[in-house]
Amino acid sequence: MAIAVLLLFAALWQASCEEKATLGSGTKPNTGQKPSEPDDPATSEADLIHFPDGKDPKTVGDGVAWLFAYCDNSNWGDMHASKKSSLTSYPDVCAWLGAFWYAEATDNQDLFDALVVKFEDFRTEGLHTPIPRTEGNAVDYYVFGAIPLHIYAEKKRQGVPEAEISHYLEQGLEYADGQWELPSDPKYYRNISSKAVEYHNQGYSYQTRLWIDDMFMITALQAQAYLATGDEKYIKRAAEEMMLYLDQLPGDKGLYYHAASAPFFWARGNGWMAAGMPEMLRMLPQGAEYDRYRQRILAEYQEMMASLLKYQYDSGMWGQLIYAEGHDASEMWEETSGSAMFTYAMILGVKNGWLDAQTYGAAARKGWLALQNYLLSNYEIQNVCCGTGIGSTYEYYRDREKLIGDLHGQAAMMWCAYALIELADEQQEQ
Repeated sequence: MAIAVLLLFAALWQASCEEKATLGSGTKPNTGQKPSEPDDPATSEADLIHFPDGKDPKTVGDGVAWLFAYCDNSNWGDMHASKKSSLTSYPDVCAWLGAFWYAEATDNQDLFDALVVKFEDFRTEGLHTPIPRTEGNAVDYYVFGAIPLHIYAEKKRQGVPEAEISHYLEQGLEYADGQWELPSDPKYYRNISSKAVEYHNQGYSYQTRLWIDDMFMITALQAQAYLATGDEKYIKRAAEEMMLYLDQLPGDKGLYYHAASAPFFWARGNGWMAAGMPEMLRMLPQGAEYDRYRQRILAEYQEMMASLLKYQYDSGMWGQLIYAEGHDASEMWEETSGSAMFTYAMILGVKNGWLDAQTYGAAARKGWLALQNYLLSNYEIQNVCCGTGIGSTYEYYRDREKLIGDLHGQAAMMWCAYALIELADEQQEQ
């Protein structure tokens, strides 16, 4: 626990993040940071087990996860905003899940318990998200239900009596089921769009909006409901929703636009899809009825990874826009949340045998080590794109504010750390 206290009170180092990307140069932008230590020449370039001291997933994961466990709620991910959000939205939830996954991968019961206490405190303080909600971005709030569902599933696995944990299940299912049920109260129903009703009538969530971000938000909640209950209706919902998005989200070269009205390959937007597809693949039940989902999602995932491999900078990072027709890639700054999500997706691919271990292991190792150049001594990550709605110009994405310690980036760092630790544990057991 001592490390958590030290991290909690660590002074924030405000560093400048104005730099250019380095496609093809193999050099790091001058950010005023300490250069990365050279790799041990005896280590394979595709080695996802051995890392330089201080850059291993255990050291980094401990630091980032404990920092999250003791922080307050964010303002849509921004931990340093002058005003905090009065509700808990998706960046906090994604970080929470990452911290839980990390705690369980490292058998850290103290961390798990601290994350549960944080959840209880949030509910006591009224920071949970009351439902129903009918805003256009209701999906960003409903994902909160994934947290009590995960707590329930893990405590049940640990053998805690049902009577002591059933309230977590009830809380979580209210969100998961509510995501597929139109509000019956007229004061809420009248705010629902005709398009939302159409999606509902077709068997999808009424919160469907065909933004690429949703491919983690909707599927994460429904997948957690499946893991908590074993009821396959939840995983089928998530799989059908993902198939809809794969059918209707426009894109090119294995990448996806932010939305139909925003034809830009925004890194973090694509990160949600890059992370969401392997998450779905690893949770789908075995059985012939799921093969059509598995085959389609695997093919799309592998195509996307191949494109991301092509557009990875020599530094190991990816740009705020992955690719932009007619623009010099060197104009686009290196963005950490999307880069960490892509790295995570590749780690999962290597871990599960979906991607070539040598090719994508090398890319994932390069990505993980490159991210360390943006990690401050108090375990906050720099160069995280601020919360970003759909835009209409190249300049809109290029000029987005870069944040420090934003939970979009913190979450993805924890995802990478837990996946690397699980991979190491599996290889040790072989």
